[in-house]
Amino acid sequence: MSHFPIVSTGDHVTRQVLSDHPDLMVVAFRFEASGAIGALHDHPHVQSTYVESGRFRFTLGDTEHEFGPGDSFVIPSGQTHGCVCLTPGMLVDSFTPRRDDFL
Repeated sequence: MSHFPIVSTGDHVTRQVLSDHPDLMVVAFRFEASGAIGALHDHPHVQSTYVESGRFRFTLGDTEHEFGPGDSFVIPSGQTHGCVCLTPGMLVDSFTPRRDDFL
């Protein structure tokens, strides 16, 4: 179990770092209600997202995609992205290098 705190990132959304190393970080994002939003943003880190549970509509650059349990995808460095929760669930994100702003 992670020793990192659970942090609110918006209405019905929390984040918890699961593990970290300067080269890699794994983070769980829990969406507790349909309509919860992961705001559009970008960062210099490469991100891999795995949908552990729930259903989400992601904006990835200029396109939208729906993802559900077992789906995964990679977001390149600098690409604008965000999501809307369609069915409550959890995303597991990996970042390289580590997101120091999450510590």
